[in-house]
Amino acid sequence: MDPLYDVLSLVGATGHVSASMAAGGSWAVEFEAPVGIKFNAVRRGRCWLRVDGCAEALPLVEGDCYLLTRARSYTLFSDPAAVPVPAGPVFLAATGGVARVGAGDDFAAIGGAFHFGERARTLLLDALPPVVHVPGAAAEAATLHWAIDQVDAELRQQRLAAGLVAEHLALVMLIQMLRHHLAADARTTTGWLAGLGDPVVAVALREMHQRPAHPWTVAELARAASVSRSTLAARFRTVVGRAPLEYLTDWRVELAADRLRRTDDTLARIAQLVGYGSESALSVAFKRTTGHTPRAYRRHRP
Repeated sequence: MDPLYDVLSLVGATGHVSASMAAGGSWAVEFEAPVGIKFNAVRRGRCWLRVDGCAEALPLVEGDCYLLTRARSYTLFSDPAAVPVPAGPVFLAATGGVARVGAGDDFAAIGGAFHFGERARTLLLDALPPVVHVPGAAAEAATLHWAIDQVDAELRQQRLAAGLVAEHLALVMLIQMLRHHLAADARTTTGWLAGLGDPVVAVALREMHQRPAHPWTVAELARAASVSRSTLAARFRTVVGRAPLEYLTDWRVELAADRLRRTDDTLARIAQLVGYGSESALSVAFKRTTGHTPRAYRRHRP
């Protein structure tokens, strides 16, 4: 299995596209910290993005996309001297799905948000930098803009199952952004996500995700990656921050937690599916990792 696919499936990613924004002249719009993670695409013109907690503003030009992975306020502006206006009233006053600010029409952007299940922060978002930037010249940008065009058309024309199509296309956009980031800026990524960019560690990750219930050893994973046991162990810990079998334990617990949330399978059945020989072995690993027993977790499942 593909680890990125596995994690996105587990965290239940959904997305939607919100109103467009048009602007001109000297302008600045201040946005509150988003719920979920925010994305935007510049369709026309240029502007700057300043995110709370980031040292420098990011210049954006036509074709650029960005993803905000933290709950931080941010400002889009054309002129550093412009006094920011709050985004809320601007978007409440939108007409025809377009919010307008400033004087003129030389800038346009469209955006939305991705929402995830409860484990997304730990499993995915903490591994990413606060801002993921995809330049318009990147190979993935063309697919992103195609997807945005399709979502916009689906929602404007209210076709059958438009909401479902829009959600799937939004997920395509998220995957494209993550692909670009891993290929172009992996140094700002941490944890298992950083491992996907390492040719040795990625092999071990794919093996563990493909067969999580298999009784893996470091030696067996090293053979799959065509390196020595010590090389794999050292490289995995350096890149991912955990030993290979520690990662495997945590992933098995995540799979078990997912089944506890979504199914009524017995603990014995779940233990078998995720690679533990007994219910008690799963319970020990689960409590050590989450701080809760499987039964307590199930009683209070979201």
